[in-house]
Amino acid sequence: MPIFDIRAHGAVGDGRTNDAAAIQSAIDACHAAGGGTVLVPAGATFLTGSIELRSNVELHVERGATLAGSGDPADYTARLEVGALSAGVVDQENDSALMLITARDATNIAITGAGTINGAGRHFIREDLGSIYRCPNQRPFTIFLIGVERLVIRDVRIEDAALWCVRLSGCEDVLVHGVTIDTDLKYPNADGIDLDRCRRVRISDCEISSGDDAISLKTSEEFPAYGITSDVVITNCTLQSTSSAVVVGVDAVADIRDVIVTGCVIRSSHRGLAVNLGQEGSFENILFSDCIVETRHFDRGWWGHGEPIYVNVGAWHDVVGRLKNVRFRNILARSENGAYIGSDAPGLIEGVVLDGVRIELDRWSSWPAGEYDRRPSSNGPEVYAHPTSGIHIDTATDVTLRGCEVVWAGSDEHFAHAVEAIDVDGLVIEGLRGAAARPGLDAVAIRRREPGEVRHPVAVPVPLMIPADR
Repeated sequence: MPIFDIRAHGAVGDGRTNDAAAIQSAIDACHAAGGGTVLVPAGATFLTGSIELRSNVELHVERGATLAGSGDPADYTARLEVGALSAGVVDQENDSALMLITARDATNIAITGAGTINGAGRHFIREDLGSIYRCPNQRPFTIFLIGVERLVIRDVRIEDAALWCVRLSGCEDVLVHGVTIDTDLKYPNADGIDLDRCRRVRISDCEISSGDDAISLKTSEEFPAYGITSDVVITNCTLQSTSSAVVVGVDAVADIRDVIVTGCVIRSSHRGLAVNLGQEGSFENILFSDCIVETRHFDRGWWGHGEPIYVNVGAWHDVVGRLKNVRFRNILARSENGAYIGSDAPGLIEGVVLDGVRIELDRWSSWPAGEYDRRPSSNGPEVYAHPTSGIHIDTATDVTLRGCEVVWAGSDEHFAHAVEAIDVDGLVIEGLRGAAARPGLDAVAIRRREPGEVRHPVAVPVPLMIPADR
């Protein structure tokens, strides 16, 4: 396979000169030759603005090499209007997002090597607010590939993302393996991997630590022609997030289905395994199994409130789809909050099973407890005060708890029932182990709301520490 060294095309590698033109020259030459490897050689830092990969090109970053994004927005010639920073809606009033490494409608491309790709996030911080940064809307996606078929991303280290780190939109036949993503945990919107309208995807053996969602599945507004997200397998990953470690949904105007998440370890995250449906797409056939989850409370500026398992269907704007057939099996969780399953209205959630789920509740942080987080929501309070149960279910149909266990490892005035169910039709509880957190409370509390009863009466104000368009 021919090798095209970017130095031979004029790349300087001094960490100060913009080598984008030289790198692009090597990529174009490789493509014109019918394919091969574009080499980013060891021993240097190559500063760059936007570069675009072509069909049959492998970008190989050698161990000891760094491909570093520029801190100057003018160096990013690849730009696109997106909904990532405008509440999931494409808004022409917003600045276009920038792209560091991109490709569009290409076939058979790869990003490989044990070197480093730096997303230049440190250059796009306006203010440190203590638990979170305030950043401008115009900042770069580190890798943003659109409509790529037969894609491999393998072994690289990606750090300091300024926005979604690896965004794949409309891609098919994808392998992401052995990748390390290390993003500042105070950086908003800096997701690890976002799968948007992608099909036949395998993510395996990755280590991801990210400020926002570590792995997120979406069907965003920008690319309707690429269809739904389906046939996704995520396995053997270790994840940490200041928001959700794995989330199916939020930005979803089309369907997401046939997803498996298995064999993952989640540590010190704000939310663990999440299915969050807020727009008009519908979700079905989603399986989480054999995972270890640790979640904790944190600053309210971040979505999430320590839930190890989270299933929510509630309108972000005005229309929301339906969810059915979601399973959590063999999950071991240690958390500061319980599992949450809830929806805005009857008929939105159907067929949720928790099988062999153990939740150990404890308190080790100093952040507020006794709250549930429904963000993003336009129907009632986004965050509201409520006692903490091991498993809390609010407005759902056909929910099964089989062989589950709730353990109170610590004490807190907000800890309550092992299971609380409100307005749940078809609830089945088999082999539950666990008592209430304190005497005088039922282990299992099941009730219906009274006519006229307010669903979430005690709203908690949420500080606007990050853009509301998260």
